[in-house]
Order: sequence, then C-alpha cells, then structure tokens
Amino acid sequence: MSATADELVAQARERISRIGPDELGPLAAGGALIIDIRPVAQRAEEGELPGALVMERNVLEWRLDPSGDHRIPQVTGYDQPVVVVCSEGYASSLAADSVRALGYTHAADLIGGYQAWTTVTASVTLPAGVQTLTVHQDNAGWNIHYLTSRAAWSWMSDYLG
Repeated sequence: MSATADELVAQARERISRIGPDELGPLAAGGALIIDIRPVAQRAEEGELPGALVMERNVLEWRLDPSGDHRIPQVTGYDQPVVVVCSEGYASSLAADSVRALGYTHAADLIGGYQAWTTVTASVTLPAGVQTLTVHQDNAGWNIHYLTSRAAWSWMSDYLG
C-alpha cells in the first residue's frame, strides 16, 4: 500500500508532539535539543536559528542515537526533549517521527518551522546583505518581504502548515 507525502506527514504528526514558536525558547532553556535540519543554502537565505544545533537531515539519526558511536556530545538520553526545525514544518514532522522511532520519549517539531518562528521573535540573524525582514500572515497566506542593498524581494506562501 502506498501513501502520499501529505499522508506520511499526517501520520507522523499523530505520533509526535508539535510545539508553537513561542514555546521554543523555554524548551531550549530547559535543556531540550533544538535541531535545525534546513540545508545550508536555505539557512543562508532565511537566516540562522540562534541556539539551534545545525544537523543535516541525512545524519540526524546517527547524531542523536544515544548508543551510537557518531552521536553528538549534547545527547544525554532518550528522555531528553528534542525539537526538530525545518523551514515550514513539514520535513521536520517526518524527521521528528524518526527521532521518536529511535526511542526518544519527547520528540517534537516546530509548527510552521523557522518561517513561523520569525513571526514571534526579533532574534533573527539575517542573511548576508539583507537589511530588513518582515513576516506576516493575511487571508492569502504568509508573506515574507526582505530588503537588500540591491533590491526589495517578496515571497508568499499560500499555506504554512
């Protein structure tokens, strides 16, 4: 039996916790691992997530396996909360479900990803050359506007899940 990508995401979300952007700071302060799985080009374009551990998706399980030889030193055990962050909150749902399958009892992802996080905090490290960044939601979806020294750019997502 096959499933669509949207069905896989929905199934993963039934098995993990999902947290809002305003919960990220307190969880990090309490010892949760915040894992940013966005590719380097996406982080360069969108900005860095302060305090997050950058971890490419293809090594996630190896770096978070408490019994593995390739784990990162910040891993303390399966009861440690882990929050996975991507750009918009889709890939992170699948990745957090994989973390849950490793045995973590508190695996979560960030609802709306980095894009949603930027709407609730001013602690964004802007990409090189970007002078201002604004993010807002209206009836049509999420709108991201940024100004560089060369031009103004605008991007809109009709859905941020």
